[in-house]
Amino acid sequence: MPWRPMTAQDLAQAQILADTIHVDHPEEAEVFAERLRLYPQGCLALEGDGRLIGYALTHPWHFGKPPALNSLLGEIPHDATTYYVHDVALLPEARGRGYAAQIAEKLACHAKATGFGNLSLVAVNNSQGYWERLGFHTRSVPGLEEKLLSYGPDAVLMVRELAQALS
Repeated sequence: MPWRPMTAQDLAQAQILADTIHVDHPEEAEVFAERLRLYPQGCLALEGDGRLIGYALTHPWHFGKPPALNSLLGEIPHDATTYYVHDVALLPEARGRGYAAQIAEKLACHAKATGFGNLSLVAVNNSQGYWERLGFHTRSVPGLEEKLLSYGPDAVLMVRELAQALS
């Protein structure tokens, strides 16, 4: 699998990818650096032709309480209840080649091995259907509506139960 652990040397390229891919969801370099420092095993890079063509930032968190965009976590909670997928980003040239499905399975295996019963994420940019094909489904959490709007008008909280097989 071409996904590998992210290193500090990847941060500048990951930031460029984020700024290119997530124009409507900008995040500062400190967000990337902190995720890597706090939970390096959840930060992965996808390399192609000697450069970054994708990345994933993930970490344990509290279910139904996604971190605000462009915010620092401070620490990984000891009482985390979900394995949170903060961001999976692929350049157009990397899409349609199975890399997102690969990383979803890699993250599911890691989450399960570390004791989590689910993965969760906030789907943005009309990506809900894509995540559904990877075994995620929407979940309504009372009181979360306003926070989800900060991610964009189409943002939805999604969860994948790890006992559930992909269809």
